[in-house]
Amino acid sequence: MNAPLRTDPPKRNRYDVVIIGGAMMGSSAAWFLANTPDFTGSVLVVERDPSYAFAATSHTNSCIRQQFSTALNVKISQFGAEFVQNLPAFMGPEAEAPKLRIQNFGYLYLAADDAFAKTLRDSAAVQRAAGAATRLLTPEEIKSAYPFYAVDDLVLGSINTVDEGYFDGITLFDLFRRNARRAGVDYVANEVVSLQKNAAGDRVNSVTLASGEVIACGTVINAAGTRGARIAGLLGIPLPVEPRKRYTWVFSAQEPLDRPLPLTIDPSGVHVRQDGKTTYMAGGHSAIDPAADPTDFSMDPALWQDHIWPAIATRIPQFETIKVIREWAGQYDMNTLDHNAVVGPHDEVGNFLFLNGFSGHGLQQSPAMGRAIAEWVTYGAYRSLDMTPLGYARIRRGQPYRETAII
Repeated sequence: MNAPLRTDPPKRNRYDVVIIGGAMMGSSAAWFLANTPDFTGSVLVVERDPSYAFAATSHTNSCIRQQFSTALNVKISQFGAEFVQNLPAFMGPEAEAPKLRIQNFGYLYLAADDAFAKTLRDSAAVQRAAGAATRLLTPEEIKSAYPFYAVDDLVLGSINTVDEGYFDGITLFDLFRRNARRAGVDYVANEVVSLQKNAAGDRVNSVTLASGEVIACGTVINAAGTRGARIAGLLGIPLPVEPRKRYTWVFSAQEPLDRPLPLTIDPSGVHVRQDGKTTYMAGGHSAIDPAADPTDFSMDPALWQDHIWPAIATRIPQFETIKVIREWAGQYDMNTLDHNAVVGPHDEVGNFLFLNGFSGHGLQQSPAMGRAIAEWVTYGAYRSLDMTPLGYARIRRGQPYRETAII
């Protein structure tokens, strides 16, 4: 399905920064720009669906973790956890930001073979060196801590219960968007249909909207989510980002567990976690995982019965008798090169910036990414975390900066 496109004209015919996409990433960038003291420019956010009904942000499971395979991703999420849990301090009293907390039930990765056990050990070393509280568990230790698991086929587990779990991501998004607007950022319901470069081809001069306006610009930020490759394509820039469908089910159990359930990543690829006091959330995708139409949010009726439920009932026998309460499909903006974000300026069109390809971990990375892109626009360099390894140059070279911890 597709939302009807509403087209509103912007207030100006020139902006210092035009952000394409106003969901979590675009609004984080807008908020950080508006709250960077040394940035004094004008910002326009162009969002094709102001209801956000079809944005990946609205279908998120709102999780955060530090168990990544690269130190940079660990540090990105560590700042995300700090930001989420200290919103009033970061945003100031005028933002009316509530005190959010992370439900620290943790992530528990389960390995059923020696190869993945080695991956967990290697990743745990990276995580610990970056300051994460990751612990490795034997099957016996898993069973002792969580007696409801079947562990006979397991080799190893990896868990972290510090700043790792889930939080109210929609509230964070609303705060970014609402307070960016309060700080003077303009939002319009419209769509960018073309981008115009200068004669040398090394800068974007203007964007054209579906309503016909041509807006001159100093910088363009591509935060278009699953449509990010299409936006880059307007400049003839290849971007290996595709929409990939991911499915979620919330269910209750006839016999609830006697303790909170970590976000458990089963060797089958299925994941399941605590949701409410007596409800649980499971997710996964089909074994065949093609690129999807960005408007396709239909469910796969057979997936639950044939794959998801059997996997979680095998791992947690108490889940043999459960009732699905609700279900939905969302989409990842999947970077098919290396499952990592593409961030920062294009290596030839220097004022065209990427915020794309987050491959399912965009929500938790949004504070660090918004801060980074605001630093680049304002200072021409990263001042907090160096995002250079996530730059576009690796895409051109075809040299992945690979993240193996993808769910």
